[in-house]
Amino acid sequence: MSTHVISLVSIGAHPTSGRPRRAEQDARAVELGLQLAGDNLQVLHAGDVEEPALRAYLGMGLEQLLVLEQPQGADALPALSAYLRDAGAQVVLTGSQAETGEGSGMLPFLLAESLGWPLVVGLAQVESIDGSSALVLQALPRGQRRRLKVRLPFLATVDNAAPKPRQSAFGPARRGVLHAEDVEIINDELLAVATLQPAKPRPKRLKVIKAKSGADRMKAATAKASGGGGQVLKGLSAEAGAEAILKLLIEEGVVR
Repeated sequence: MSTHVISLVSIGAHPTSGRPRRAEQDARAVELGLQLAGDNLQVLHAGDVEEPALRAYLGMGLEQLLVLEQPQGADALPALSAYLRDAGAQVVLTGSQAETGEGSGMLPFLLAESLGWPLVVGLAQVESIDGSSALVLQALPRGQRRRLKVRLPFLATVDNAAPKPRQSAFGPARRGVLHAEDVEIINDELLAVATLQPAKPRPKRLKVIKAKSGADRMKAATAKASGGGGQVLKGLSAEAGAEAILKLLIEEGVVR
């Protein structure tokens, strides 16, 4: 029995020119979906069916891409949630953050909450799917991996550690079909009153590495970070956990 996988895609933007293109992480979600489901993979986009950049996904070998057609400024969450609720998918893959629009990275979380599905953040690989659960690898900082067992169906955001997407070929991109489906249009009220501006990278804390040799400097740079004041909190109530997090944020100066 083949696995029913749906990959969600958005319109990306070239980092230098800003021209529309396939989104890098979404392309990895399509690549991972192709490895899991092959020709049975379904690719879904909420937006304009006439957007030329969508054909870059078709160029990866897809015969069809389904578009839930809605104008710019519409809220994609209700349309995607309604479609996925009845689609019967076992695995839904998406990038962690859009390259255009709001780019808040909240859509996967809101979508998983709406569907009542578990969410895996930073998916690197799906090792196996058996019965009602799947075994996956989650990417962690410094190249580490964590194996998780998650129940089906589930939604996952794909990390840059996932397989690199294949090149998009011109022939399949032109032959593929963009199929539009009418959905209820719901305006995104928050986006309508928001002011968008380019995101700025957050400053990182620097530590002074005192080492005499190159080997010592390399060891210090690649060593796993360890904090002396960390705590492992288990079996706490939601209120106690929230108090511990708030105390840490105040000590670090994040909250004043």
